Amino acid sequence: MTSITRDPLLAAAKGILWFLMGVMVVGATACLAGIPIMLVLRGKIMAELATQAPGLVFGQFYMAIVALCLLGAGLLVLLFRIFQLLKQIVGTVGEGDPFVPENARRLTRMAWLTLAVQIIALPITGIATWIHKLTEGVRDSAIDVRVEVDGGFNGNGLLLMLILFILARVFRKGAEMRAELEGTV
Repeated sequence: MTSITRDPLLAAAKGILWFLMGVMVVGATACLAGIPIMLVLRGKIMAELATQAPGLVFGQFYMAIVALCLLGAGLLVLLFRIFQLLKQIVGTVGEGDPFVPENARRLTRMAWLTLAVQIIALPITGIATWIHKLTEGVRDSAIDVRVEVDGGFNGNGLLLMLILFILARVFRKGAEMRAELEGTV
């Protein structure tokens, strides 16, 4: 197969995917770093919460934030893996050989990871909604804060998952057809 080395679209895709993967690593690291930081700053946080929201129980609030951080980090790791698999597919396209069995497996993995992202979004939405309701009355008078929680199962995510499963079958069939054709030549 010939190599496609000067395709600007593939070069842009690789650059964007590297950037997105970097963002996912930074985000996941920040989520995980936030957990011990909140524990270290517990006294300051409790004092602030006591003045802003006297009825708020710090233990419940802290556990909700920890769960949110852990789920958020997990979500970002899944997204990192999806981008990584897509970058590998882009690499095979650049080499001029996209219809290989491994790309079909990559697309199938991406579809399952997309489903996992959708599933993880459900508890994240629930926890974020609970935190929002818990802190609804807490507002800094100098700052007008409006928080909107929107999440859960997403139709676009489900459509993406379906498309990825179908593309995986197309790539699998394409690889089989190419193998048969090479066997007859």
